[in-house]
Amino acid sequence: MNTSQAIDHNVTVQIVHGFVDNGVGGNPAGVVLDADGLTEAQMLKIASQVGLSETAFVSQSATEGFKLDFFTPNRRIAHCGHATIAAFSHLDALGRIPGPETSKETVDGPRRIMIKDGAAFMEQLAPRYETPEDWTSQCVSLQDVLGSLGLSPSNLDQEMPPVLVNTGNSFVVIGVADRETLASIKPDFEQIKTISDRLDLIGYYVFTTAQCLDGRDATARMFAPRYAIDEEAATGMAAGPLACVLHDLGHRRQHGFLIEQGMFMDTPSPSLIQVELEVRDGAITGLMAGGHGKVMKSLQISV
Repeated sequence: MNTSQAIDHNVTVQIVHGFVDNGVGGNPAGVVLDADGLTEAQMLKIASQVGLSETAFVSQSATEGFKLDFFTPNRRIAHCGHATIAAFSHLDALGRIPGPETSKETVDGPRRIMIKDGAAFMEQLAPRYETPEDWTSQCVSLQDVLGSLGLSPSNLDQEMPPVLVNTGNSFVVIGVADRETLASIKPDFEQIKTISDRLDLIGYYVFTTAQCLDGRDATARMFAPRYAIDEEAATGMAAGPLACVLHDLGHRRQHGFLIEQGMFMDTPSPSLIQVELEVRDGAITGLMAGGHGKVMKSLQISV
């Protein structure tokens, strides 16, 4: 327990950008180390004051390398990709990770973490898919999903139809035909929130494989208003499902993918997510998604 937190109720929050692209951009997350003495109510209050899409609270674990609790400004979330990368990149820079492999304890179970060449990678599970036909039991149709983005079937990538993917969290992954379509999406956030509630989604991950920078496999946008995130600059927990879609539905048999995100936000913040698939006999058995983190500033929050 950090005794200074218990006495003066001031908590240091590092603002660390996860998934930076060549040292810039990325997705900012709050990172609180030595959070053992904080209650869930205090964590939520801190995350609300920080005001970023997620804040990670790092404490001791009896079973794993570290315990991580994640909060958006309005609720707890089981996992968060960019906040995990931010936290473990920061721990690694401080010399607090003794070797290349460690793990995180979460409310949804343990996950492996790897440190490689200064980048942090987190484990996700083998993908589970649900097609639009499966959504009807929750009173959601493909037309509803497309309507919430202002899209029509003609705007879609005809090779990879929309699908719900779960590698630990659920996302609807939607391929569009080109960058112009991706850039011009006008989300109806109330409608996306309603659909996300019905399907128990984190949100939508919309992507294109057209006109990507050299060596990059897809460009994506992330919408998660259910978690008070209209649009996010980098989403590691969604990039994993997208890599699975590219492999399984797009028939791209490579095991490594580079996914860029954040360039079409109102304030662009280009980000880069690396995904390494674990494949056995042609089937994905798991994956690691990761990237680099960079501390940008420090805050003091009273609780």
